[in-house]
Amino acid sequence: MEDLKRAKELLKTDPESGISLLRTLIHTELPEEENARVKEAAVLALGEVLAKQHRASDLAYLVEEIRPLFNAFPKAKTAKIVRSLIDYSSLIPDSLALQIKLCEDSIAWCNEEKRAFLRQRLETKLAQLYLDSNRYKEALDSLSVLLKEVKKLDDKLQLVEIQLIESKVYHKLENVPRAKAALTSSRSCANSIYCPPILQAEIDLMSGILNCEEKDYRTGFSYFYEAHEGFNSVEDPRALQALKYMLMSKIMCNKPEDAYALINTKGGIKYTGREIDAMKAVAHAHEIRSLHEFQAILQSYRDELEGDSVVNRHIQALYDTMLEQHLIRIIEPFSKVELSHIAELIGLPEDSVTDKLSQMILDKKFEGTLDQGIGCLIVYDDPPTSKLYDTSLKFLDTLNLVVDSLFEKATQAKA
Repeated sequence: MEDLKRAKELLKTDPESGISLLRTLIHTELPEEENARVKEAAVLALGEVLAKQHRASDLAYLVEEIRPLFNAFPKAKTAKIVRSLIDYSSLIPDSLALQIKLCEDSIAWCNEEKRAFLRQRLETKLAQLYLDSNRYKEALDSLSVLLKEVKKLDDKLQLVEIQLIESKVYHKLENVPRAKAALTSSRSCANSIYCPPILQAEIDLMSGILNCEEKDYRTGFSYFYEAHEGFNSVEDPRALQALKYMLMSKIMCNKPEDAYALINTKGGIKYTGREIDAMKAVAHAHEIRSLHEFQAILQSYRDELEGDSVVNRHIQALYDTMLEQHLIRIIEPFSKVELSHIAELIGLPEDSVTDKLSQMILDKKFEGTLDQGIGCLIVYDDPPTSKLYDTSLKFLDTLNLVVDSLFEKATQAKA
């Protein structure tokens, strides 16, 4: 233990000497009563310092070289060490490929050593890494096999994690029904056991995202609030993400004043920064209905808005809605108008205006056609609404009542 303390102190003043001493401790035979404890601490300390120094190859070699030691370790301690070293590798920038390789190699070793529990945990981690690296097919293939295996064991906590990852994958693939089904299963399992606060917050965050996909922003806000409280209680950085989604929900509900109130609360002030400034600017642009300000914000806060796919999708939808409303207001007085004049009035490039108008015509937002030969938009009057459909429905309702009446009389006659 004295050598271990000295090694940790050396890491602060002379890292290379500290690393050398830790390696020596790992490969030195120690008294049986402290062998596993000291070596575990040495391995974890060494893995952490290698990750902080961004020494990816050395960390990968460490994971491989310590495997012979695991024969003398309890299986639970082995699982903790392997998973901790893979988690440490996430401290290295752009290390997704390294993490995936470490997981795949460790899973192969688990299969050789018949360590089923650790393998299942690593496969769950690998599926999450596949998701992060946009390898959705591999993630689903891995999860489908793992899900069947874990269901047989009835390990509900791991089932919650697996089904939550599955929901995230389907959401990325824009398959909302399957994402909701997986999330419902995950939430059902979570309700039957003690669910760690972080995992519960992740479930709430995903629930809010899926509700927003269905335009139910009020319910989405409630889930984001719960997620924010959960992440904030353990100082998890994802609390900021949940707060952004809360602000987005208020903006999409046409309540920018509520967004300002959230930003000025104690919780909002705690996370003040460019992320929150971006959402505040969007709320202001939406409040004053300014397309020019909206465009300037999308440029100024590109990383903050486009970097988050959820925020980007809904903010772009909001911008498109505002643009359509402005265009309809501009063309309303005209039966025929030059595209250049519309572009001048709205202050956008003519090509962008033309593309948007053609999309609106195809979506039947208004009746008209584009004559690009002369660069004009021709607006048609709304076609007269036929009363035939309403009359037909009333006739069918009356006929239905007659048939029901005849059926009742026939039944009474038989009785």
